[in-house]
Amino acid sequence: MSVSLKAVGPHRILYVMAVDAEYGPHLKARITPFMTGVGPVEAAVQLTLALCHLEAEGSLPDLVVSLGSAGSATLEQTGVYQATSVSYRDMDASPLGFTRGATPFLDLPVEVPLPLRIPGIPEARLSTGADIVSGAAYAGIDADMVEMETFAELRACQAFGVKLVGLRGISDGKAELSHIGDWTEYLHVIDEKLAEAVDRLEAAIADGTVVLKG
Repeated sequence: MSVSLKAVGPHRILYVMAVDAEYGPHLKARITPFMTGVGPVEAAVQLTLALCHLEAEGSLPDLVVSLGSAGSATLEQTGVYQATSVSYRDMDASPLGFTRGATPFLDLPVEVPLPLRIPGIPEARLSTGADIVSGAAYAGIDADMVEMETFAELRACQAFGVKLVGLRGISDGKAELSHIGDWTEYLHVIDEKLAEAVDRLEAAIADGTVVLKG
């Protein structure tokens, strides 16, 4: 398994993405991400496996950065946002009396805060699930943006005591999706903006604004 960590000062950063379509030339000039595949199952399995390998080598990262696209009916299209929280929209055990979105017998809130903040990057609440959200389906989402991996990646990170940051560029959501081109049309713009967000993050880590240890 090939897992590349990036050194930022004394810190080790693991960048994680789902698919090559989101990994354009601007990000390629900066990072070599670990690719998990699409959806919460693939993200959880693949990132857990990667972190197991890194732990065995004594080289767990200080931070995992989840990068990629997201949908939103309200946020600026092609804008990049840092996730302030993440929820798991697939989970619904409410017929048994559990709060919708809460995993039964797991001591986590429905909306899990992500406390690290990168200066200068807008903030938004994120929802993870295994479905593509489009059109009227946004009305049932209690979050600003939707994607398919971050909650699963957070759970993998929590198992190893590793912090996580989520950065998402809004690729779609203003109009109903009808084909894959509706998703890929602006990925080249998002690639450039995510690269700028990576620069901001690494600068904030280097100058101590973002504190990874302690």
